Amino acid sequence: MSDREHRARGGRDSSAEDGATVTFHKADGRDRGERAEEEEEAEETVHLHTNCHVSYERERDAGREAEEDEDTPAGGSEKKTLCPAATCVTAPREGRAREDAEKPKRCPGLGLFYALLSTFLFSTITVLVKTIQGIHAIEISAIRCFFQMLFVAPLLIYHKTGFLGPRDKRIYLLLRGFLGSNAMIMLFYAVQQMPLADATVIAFSNPVFTSLLAWIFLKEKCTIWDCVFTVFTITGVVLIARPPFLFGEALGGFETDYSKHMKGAIAALAAAIAAACTFVILRKLGKSVHYYLSVWYYAVIGLIECIVVVSVLGEWRLPSCGRDRWLLVLIAVLGVGGQTLLTKALQLEKAGPVALMRTGDVVLSFMFQFVFFNRAPTLWSLGGALCIVASTSGIALRKWYIMTRKS
Repeated sequence: MSDREHRARGGRDSSAEDGATVTFHKADGRDRGERAEEEEEAEETVHLHTNCHVSYERERDAGREAEEDEDTPAGGSEKKTLCPAATCVTAPREGRAREDAEKPKRCPGLGLFYALLSTFLFSTITVLVKTIQGIHAIEISAIRCFFQMLFVAPLLIYHKTGFLGPRDKRIYLLLRGFLGSNAMIMLFYAVQQMPLADATVIAFSNPVFTSLLAWIFLKEKCTIWDCVFTVFTITGVVLIARPPFLFGEALGGFETDYSKHMKGAIAALAAAIAAACTFVILRKLGKSVHYYLSVWYYAVIGLIECIVVVSVLGEWRLPSCGRDRWLLVLIAVLGVGGQTLLTKALQLEKAGPVALMRTGDVVLSFMFQFVFFNRAPTLWSLGGALCIVASTSGIALRKWYIMTRKS
């Protein structure tokens, strides 16, 4: 190739503003026509800028550059500059960032839907426990723990969390399992001894006791509002239990005799306190332990405890019909589903809104009691339920407000 041709090409391609432009051609023995055709098919111009950047312009990138030009303001053009290949670290492309920004966001209110669905499942469990006759509440708890172990064990293997947990957290996991299983046993016993709605409402008072225990053991702040909510809760429990030294012995309106009603009320209150202790322990553990490991301890320790107690009491018996046996399996399945949905709800939403959705458990218990057992609630029970729901809702709203202000 002659010097004149080189000068002509150099004059034609040196239109870059930032520096000289050099076009590289492959020299071989073919004629100039063949070289021109190949150069038109794979033309690549390398602009050498003063800042040692290299800009690559390819015809096959025309479509991508056209999309980027839509985002460029009119009156100006920008070219993508990259470092030399020897020292360049590829940065994320704007197109990829735009795709991430255009990804659909999660459905708003999905966490609240999970909370509401878990509330429905837990209410259904209490109805099934009330329906089964002739089987002790501890035996029902044992069967639920057994099936819960069967469901949770594969999840632990899949997540590779192990079955024992961190060495310094095992004592808390043991306490969580013991107290959580006792809360379940006491709730089932209360449902069998007293009206369904009354047992559910008393057990639902656990958020108030959680605040008190967190103040004692976790040194969390306790305000005057916590004291007011506690008074409301105690008032609601008293209205539902109706002890004879306050209301007299001939008050009436009980589903069974008064001794069983009082046993159920005490068991439901114990279930609320045990559940509150469980929540405090879970706060202590935080996110250092996987949730399924916590449920695993709950199921294993609950099963061992139930087997020992039922064996001592001599209450082992099979259900009288096949329907009750399927109901026991359904209780276990619904228990795992309810706990999973509640956990997902807490992952997507704040604790305050989830706690407010959980108040639907009280409404469902009154409705199920009337529909399935044909028993209307008394005015005392409605008054007590109103006090307890008001206190738990007040705690949830207050925490929600505090968290919103902090965020």
